[in-house]
Amino acid sequence: MAEINLKFLTWAGILCCLIWSGFAQQAGSDCIKANAKSCGECIQAGPNCGWCKKTDFLQEGEPTSARCDDLAALRSKGCPMEDIENPRGSKQVLEDREVTNRKIGAAEKLKPEAITQIQPQKLVLKLRVGEPQTFSLKFKRAEDYPIDLYYLMDLSYSMKDDLENVKSLGTALMQEMQKITSDFRIGFGSFVEKTVMPYISTTPAKLRNPCTGDQNCTSPFSYKNVLSLTSEGNRFNELVGKQHISGNLDSPEGGFDAIMQVAVCGDQIGWRNVTRLLVFSTDAGFHFAGDGKLGGIVLPNDGKCHLENNVYTMSHYYDYPSIAHLVQKLSENNIQTIFAVTEEFQAVYKELKNLIPKSAVGTLSSNSSNVIQLIIDAYNSLSSEVILENSKLPKGVAISYKSYCKNGVNDTQEDGRKCSNISIGDEVRFEINVTAYECPKKGQNETIKIKPLGFTEEVEINLQFICECQCQSEGEPNSPACHEGNGTFECGACRCNEGRIGRLCECSTDEVNSEDMDAYCRRENSTEICSNNGECICGQCVCKKRENTNEVYSGKYCECDNFNCDRSNGLICGGNGICKCRVCECFPNFTGSACDCSLDTTPCMASNGQICNGRGTCECGTCNCTDPKFQGPTCEMCQTCLGVCAEHKDCVQCRAFNKGEKKETCSQECMHFNMTRVESRDKLPQPGQPDPLSHCKEKDVDDCWFYFTYSVNSNGEANVHVVETPECPSGPDIIPIVAGVVAGIVLIGLALLLIWKLLMIIHDRREFAKFEKEKMNAKWDTGENPIYKSAVTTVVNPKYEGK
Repeated sequence: MAEINLKFLTWAGILCCLIWSGFAQQAGSDCIKANAKSCGECIQAGPNCGWCKKTDFLQEGEPTSARCDDLAALRSKGCPMEDIENPRGSKQVLEDREVTNRKIGAAEKLKPEAITQIQPQKLVLKLRVGEPQTFSLKFKRAEDYPIDLYYLMDLSYSMKDDLENVKSLGTALMQEMQKITSDFRIGFGSFVEKTVMPYISTTPAKLRNPCTGDQNCTSPFSYKNVLSLTSEGNRFNELVGKQHISGNLDSPEGGFDAIMQVAVCGDQIGWRNVTRLLVFSTDAGFHFAGDGKLGGIVLPNDGKCHLENNVYTMSHYYDYPSIAHLVQKLSENNIQTIFAVTEEFQAVYKELKNLIPKSAVGTLSSNSSNVIQLIIDAYNSLSSEVILENSKLPKGVAISYKSYCKNGVNDTQEDGRKCSNISIGDEVRFEINVTAYECPKKGQNETIKIKPLGFTEEVEINLQFICECQCQSEGEPNSPACHEGNGTFECGACRCNEGRIGRLCECSTDEVNSEDMDAYCRRENSTEICSNNGECICGQCVCKKRENTNEVYSGKYCECDNFNCDRSNGLICGGNGICKCRVCECFPNFTGSACDCSLDTTPCMASNGQICNGRGTCECGTCNCTDPKFQGPTCEMCQTCLGVCAEHKDCVQCRAFNKGEKKETCSQECMHFNMTRVESRDKLPQPGQPDPLSHCKEKDVDDCWFYFTYSVNSNGEANVHVVETPECPSGPDIIPIVAGVVAGIVLIGLALLLIWKLLMIIHDRREFAKFEKEKMNAKWDTGENPIYKSAVTTVVNPKYEGK
């Protein structure tokens, strides 16, 4: 069992080594395949690549790119750790204000810019290609956070009854919002449609009053900013109360023009850097990009502010904005949209909500009487979710998120950007990974920003790319080490000036194909350039690379390699040596052309402690038996031999007890060993002594057992220890045997008799029971015999009256 376990562990160890070497080879392969000519190119090949700057690191014929390899491979090739360039990325937090803990109604009144909901605020990440940098982002919804709400209303004729209810919205909404924040401002704007055909009627009368009959309506317009954001609810009621309904021809309205102007005209609207809510109220659909062609408008919306005297003046010039354009501008300006629409258009605006992040849809009653509750519910829904977004990433940079939300809810990938069901005062955390997969062309720093949608706060991240090694800044331009100053000596190698090539920049590009140079790359009496294993560059062989990056050509003429040595068990040098220039250099305790001959004699050790049982020689860990009678892995098997005990049995018997077959010739044939008598078997020598020892148990001529040991010491002397008293079996006692036999016969007879008697009793009882049963079942017939006639005849006189 122990041997099986040992074999299992050995094979498991070999398997682990092979797996590990496979991973290491893959990493090393990526580094070598990069064919890096400088340290900077090397560290960009992968996070596990290092560059050896040791001057004499390369073997003859190896290219400069061989300095770039996996870290473990570089160390195994003899590059000290202090000479390996392997810069690592890092992170540094520059601004890390704690999130604000503030209660509503607190005596201390903070300015919006003094409230912190996201941490950290600014940091620097140093990125190396392929190596991710991770930091933690904390978000906490501050209590009593200021809110700006802008109410944008459709004033087409169908919204006439809604306008009446909105006129008193200002003070009522202010009262409700005071329960959420002590710093609330409200504004109002209205929209109808573009002022061109076919959206409105352009006849002079219809331009003055687009409504029919005796309805008094205002002239059609695209968008008006009626009231910039203010904390005066009465002012809202006053100005909205002066508004009048207008009209248009088609059903969809020009609301997108109005939303764009509200988003980009921050100064006119009065937006602060606080929570920004836009309530869009309508009972109709919307026009979007491309619909302007119906009115001859083909210029795309420019996304700029065009308010003059609080009126949008370019509706006839620019097309409606697209949905994507609106999403961009709303996001840039941190505006969260609440669509308050009637039941008829719920489906349309819910689809629109799915395209606009941080937006909500509420069902508006036919006369807008529920608008306050709708706004409160939508705000609570929007503020209970935080979604992170990042600015445009530089080329070759990737970012990933992992969220740690309330109640142990964790998510990754796209869902890792958000947390839901957040209440005021709740704190959530995000783990953010930033990875660079390539260096910018000029290696310049980049800045990205991460912020929660709908909030003005953001995290600013400065990305610094590690594209060069520290040793490159210490390079020596025009160094004498680079062939009379034809290159910069940096990181242990020459970076050649333009027009120069070679490991030491010793050639110009004009000399590369010269036949005179090729002569330096041929071995004596050979026509092969670089042994057909490389290229001749500047009169020097640069050996080619193999697909297996662990296989390397080397030598002045690329005549050497490390993979064409003798193999054993399918392994180069049997796995017990290193192949150098096609010759195996064996590890200690191994020899042979393939290092397949072990000098370890442990496998040859016989059970008696002798090498090959003293009957052979140990060659390469295997016994070569010199005595033809013996065989086996340790020369201990002999099919025709008596055992040690049987071989010496007669001599021990004649010398110890003066009997046996050799009794007469004992003095001539049995004096080749030293004999010692001992009192009992316990006194015999036990295993563990230096000399090989055999324990024997044999029978003598009297059928008695005698015990002895046989051993040979280092001087070749045989020693026998024998127990002086044999163990003889005693004769049988006849009387007990006869008595036992007689007693056995009697007992067997009694037992048989009792069994017979028992069977008879059982049989009798069964017969008696059967008789009783038949007796019970017997039935006796008591009827008259039909043949029998009585001798008495009785006659009755019919006249007899019994008198």
